[in-house]
Amino acid sequence: MDLTKAIVELYKKTATELPEDVVQAITSAKDKEDNKTAIEIISDILKNIDLAKQRKKPICQDTGTPIFYVHYPRTFSQKDVKENIIKATEIATKDVPLRPNAVDPIENKNSGNNIGIDFPVIHFEEHERDFLEITLMLKGGGSENISMEFKLPDKEIFAGRDIDGIKKCIINAMFKAQGRGCSPNILGVGIGGLKDKTIELAKKQLLRKLDDNNKDSTLNKIEKDTLTKINDLGIGPLGLGGKTTALAVKIGKMHRHTASFFVAVSFMCWACRRKSLIIKDSKITIS
Repeated sequence: MDLTKAIVELYKKTATELPEDVVQAITSAKDKEDNKTAIEIISDILKNIDLAKQRKKPICQDTGTPIFYVHYPRTFSQKDVKENIIKATEIATKDVPLRPNAVDPIENKNSGNNIGIDFPVIHFEEHERDFLEITLMLKGGGSENISMEFKLPDKEIFAGRDIDGIKKCIINAMFKAQGRGCSPNILGVGIGGLKDKTIELAKKQLLRKLDDNNKDSTLNKIEKDTLTKINDLGIGPLGLGGKTTALAVKIGKMHRHTASFFVAVSFMCWACRRKSLIIKDSKITIS
């Protein structure tokens, strides 16, 4: 088994093929639109998706920050998996190709191969299952730039430490974005925890399928309510008007300190690029 080669293939599929649930959500959004400009924009998005898949070319010129979520059994070594990811990243940068996005913040130099300090980002978690699962998310810079975090209570938006306050944070984040970050967006939301952990939790929600239902009934209701209110804002695709400002809102929660209450909103552009690689009994599948 060549793990490096398998991860290179994961990069290729993630960069060039959107998940079916995302394509379906965009297609459904077009069918519901009555704004001419919005329909034209979504039609162009769908054409772009088809062409990228047919030609095996990146969906967007910004191939994002590679974020890996690795679930591994005890038989695998974190060190070995990380080394293979780093090798695959350098190869994929040339072969896919991926735009070199790793820039030293002090020297302002681009490494040229998407490898740097904590770049790509890799999260490890051991599990009890007998297979290795590597999930890759390519997170665009535009959507990352408009992501934000709130501390409740927030007097500016009249948000308290309650469900209504949480909803105000989510809707306010989308209102401030105004179509930037390549809407229609997908919003991942994290509630509770420490500042850094809440942001991490919000980003992780972007791995969920758009057509799933939150197992927590309260969070499920907040997801549906805020999505409806966001789309009622009329911001629309690229901020040019319409019913489709967001494709989904996905929320996770974690316990917080008594003195702290954070709500983080992580934006994803319509090009929600995520796929998983599973290796079991030397058999490799990517979906």
